[in-house]
Amino acid sequence: MSKSLPSIHAENFEDDLFDYYYNQPGTMPGTLTIDSTAQSVEIVLINYDSHQANRLTNLSLEDCLPYIENSSVAWMDVLGLGDEELLRKLGEILHLDRLALEDIVNVPQRPKVEENLQYLLIITQMVIPKEKGKGFWQEQVSLVLGKDYVVTVQEEPQRDCFNLVRDRIRHNKGIIRQRGADYLTYALWDAIIDTFFVVLETYRERIEDLEEEVAFKATHKTLNKIYKMKRELLALRRAIWPQREALNSIIKERFSLISEEVRRDFRDCYDHAVQIIDLIEVYNELLGELMNVYMSSYANKTNEVMKILTVISTIFIPLTFIAGIYGMNFDTEKSPWNMPELEWYWGYPACLSVMLFIAVSLIIFFWRRGWFKDMTKVKQPNS
Repeated sequence: MSKSLPSIHAENFEDDLFDYYYNQPGTMPGTLTIDSTAQSVEIVLINYDSHQANRLTNLSLEDCLPYIENSSVAWMDVLGLGDEELLRKLGEILHLDRLALEDIVNVPQRPKVEENLQYLLIITQMVIPKEKGKGFWQEQVSLVLGKDYVVTVQEEPQRDCFNLVRDRIRHNKGIIRQRGADYLTYALWDAIIDTFFVVLETYRERIEDLEEEVAFKATHKTLNKIYKMKRELLALRRAIWPQREALNSIIKERFSLISEEVRRDFRDCYDHAVQIIDLIEVYNELLGELMNVYMSSYANKTNEVMKILTVISTIFIPLTFIAGIYGMNFDTEKSPWNMPELEWYWGYPACLSVMLFIAVSLIIFFWRRGWFKDMTKVKQPNS
């Protein structure tokens, strides 16, 4: 039995954060597992050269073969993982070995780069920000680089971060249509990396809001927000850290399908990955500091509450002592030592006066020690 996980959703991924795809021990390598929730497969092909660019939809794999084999650059975008037969045919057409096809289909996998004689396989993790800063979608994107083609395999057909790349191809912006398939691979991976900056920008704004909340109106929900955000940043870190290693391997190793010029372009992509990791570390440190501030603030408020209770208890302890003594049932007719004060004419006013004097004296004592002055400076959580 195999296990395959859906895309991670930032607001509900606590149970999936530490899960991976796995096969039961003894399962044959290369076994494909199609998740029951996987989307049906759709193929979109963009074929271009320096003079023209065409976008074709509703294609079969056989329809794509002439474009893959010609001299122009073909980008075949396979959207969805819900058709095992089609995916196996794709593996046969691209001459993918069974382990490479398993990495593409059985998601999620750790980002990596693997070279074959006929292709270069790149496994990446893509994050897409949600509306109104409510987290992000995370899914695997697999790129297969051939001599004159690039095949991308995505989990979800509804969303990706490649619209700017498509626009550059359609309107011949920049140099993308003058370059080969290796440059297209760089452009796609660079778009994946840069989207992390968009996601992290939402976290910067959320952290600023949390700073204000911790300072002025912290509640128990504030701690939950901090903890949840730290886990989300951990998911981002797990998605980007292996990609930095994969990019570094492209820079240092000389893959036959990547030209020297494009290899230098990948250095910029690597630098972006390093910047993203640094930002994630900074945001994690900020959240750690916010958690410490929250705990210190909570401890200070607890101390102030204990101080108030101590003052009240200290004032009422002697009063309770006096009331306890004179509340006992003694009979003065039996013995003159059985509380003769019970027969005093002014006994009740005298007792109240003594109790009032003690209470006022203690209040003046605590006031002069500055206890009440310190209490007035404490800002309440929801003030």
